[in-house]
Amino acid sequence: MGGRPLLLGILTSKQTDSHTNFKPRMPIRDDHLLNVTPKQAIEIQKRLGKLVRFKKLREPKYVAGTDMSFSKKTARVWAGVVVLSYPDLIKKEEKWVDGESHFPYIPGLLSFREIPVLLKAIRLLEIQPDLFFCDGQGIAHPRGLGLASHLGLILNKPTVGCAKSRLVGDYLPVGTEKGNYEYLRYGDRIMGAVLRTRANVKPLFISQGHKITLIDCINMVLQCCPRYRVPEPVRQAHHLVDRLRKSQEID
Repeated sequence: MGGRPLLLGILTSKQTDSHTNFKPRMPIRDDHLLNVTPKQAIEIQKRLGKLVRFKKLREPKYVAGTDMSFSKKTARVWAGVVVLSYPDLIKKEEKWVDGESHFPYIPGLLSFREIPVLLKAIRLLEIQPDLFFCDGQGIAHPRGLGLASHLGLILNKPTVGCAKSRLVGDYLPVGTEKGNYEYLRYGDRIMGAVLRTRANVKPLFISQGHKITLIDCINMVLQCCPRYRVPEPVRQAHHLVDRLRKSQEID
């Protein structure tokens, strides 16, 4: 199948907000992430999933990528966020922290494992990103609240979920050229897109996090993948935390 075509020219409006001294507005308190059981986490996701909203994205000036790296031996984790200017994708800032994560690895509940430490890194930023790319799901999730959606609600910022594997949904075969995509459907809903970001390379599973449309998600991911499969903000965040883990983890 040829797949769907590359989408361009979606973002045209100007961004007028200040972009320095980033102080995240958190309409949802983040203490709900701490000291919860998996059963409680599922109920929280059901409630918060109803709050996710979609809207057309204003043209960003800064985009950020987040990622985590976990120790293979202890509960220690490294969280990083990298901010790039857009559309030239030049790195402007990076922050990281290390800490501990005691929430178990459970597919579908990764936000409770990752966001508490990730927020500490994000709060160190001086530049205010207009859009966050997350290495995880957005609404393409059993309860409509993957890591990107959960983080977007807390930060009150547009977020995109960029996952390397599928959590839920079905899709048709995707064309082999960059920009080809097929919708990811879960039940009777379109939950995202399976997007080819490089020719003849495995596609990514893209879904809205919060305050963004699926069309804008697809467009922004393609614009931020000039050379590699993974969007540049996430790719750089991954290299940051992976390098930190390898240099700091005790043998």
